[in-house]
Amino acid sequence: MPRKLLKFLIVFDNTSLLYFPGQFLSGKVLMELQDDTPVLGLHFHVVGEGVVRVGSGRHERLFDKENYIDFRMRLLGEPGNGASVLSPGIHSFPFKLGLPMGLPSTFLGTHGWVQYYCKAALREPNGLTHKNQQVFIVMNPIDLNMEPPVLSQQFECNVEHRLGVGCVSGGVVSCSVSLDRGAYVPGESIVLTARVINNSRTTIKATRAALTETIQYYAHGKVAAKEVRELSARAHGRTRAGARDEWRAELLYVPPLPPTNLRGCHLINVQYDVFFIIEPKSMEKDVKLQLPVLVGTYPFRGEHEEPPPAHYPSTLPVFRPWLHDKPAH
Repeated sequence: MPRKLLKFLIVFDNTSLLYFPGQFLSGKVLMELQDDTPVLGLHFHVVGEGVVRVGSGRHERLFDKENYIDFRMRLLGEPGNGASVLSPGIHSFPFKLGLPMGLPSTFLGTHGWVQYYCKAALREPNGLTHKNQQVFIVMNPIDLNMEPPVLSQQFECNVEHRLGVGCVSGGVVSCSVSLDRGAYVPGESIVLTARVINNSRTTIKATRAALTETIQYYAHGKVAAKEVRELSARAHGRTRAGARDEWRAELLYVPPLPPTNLRGCHLINVQYDVFFIIEPKSMEKDVKLQLPVLVGTYPFRGEHEEPPPAHYPSTLPVFRPWLHDKPAH
């Protein structure tokens, strides 16, 4: 039997596939037919969902889901009516939908995701249904200029830590760390300044600074899984007893990342921190200072600067390189 349906595609008007909340999602369903074809209906479904799944198959331990878009329409045919006959050639069925405000950004993680896609289903009277789907990307931007002004200012964290066990004191290590500000966008660098004063009797083996990403997945209101990734780091060598270690405006690069928090999603939380870590040479635990930072979409601008253009690389929300890493055996 010759194949009647030669092509069945969902084509968006925006070829970048990148949309912002509040924009219109528009395009057409295209089909190319070889012969006269009876059709009961052409159904179109737009889906936006957040899913957390820990484990898989029979070993699935936790699952939760929330919907952001669930929009259905018929592009051809009416309920209860008979079949329509479509002639040979190319047929185009347009669609247009306003995306709701407040949609969370597209995101792909090991234990969960936020995704958006359209599905089309063409039903024939003989019971055969042709299906196709097309993913699109949503980016809910964070403009740093609309965030609290304190994020544009330098901030500092200090600690004094006494080394030694019980009554046997090894002295005090003092540390102050400052960042040039509290919010950044991908492609910028965090400027870190620090001073470590080792007034203990113990050599400090090393000091490290690291930008980290923490992803928490929630199911039914509880943390179901957690991932922590180190994104960029710098290190200094040992600091002997009585000496000091100075960090002068050292840079931590902010790589391509989704914005902080996945605003609008209640199942996945994304947080970024700068950790400054002091590693004593003895058996004692590391001393850690945690400085949270916000990662946005649009950078700070000067008083007379024009707003940045509404552009964001379409690979950013979905490209997570470590998902393709094979686990070590």
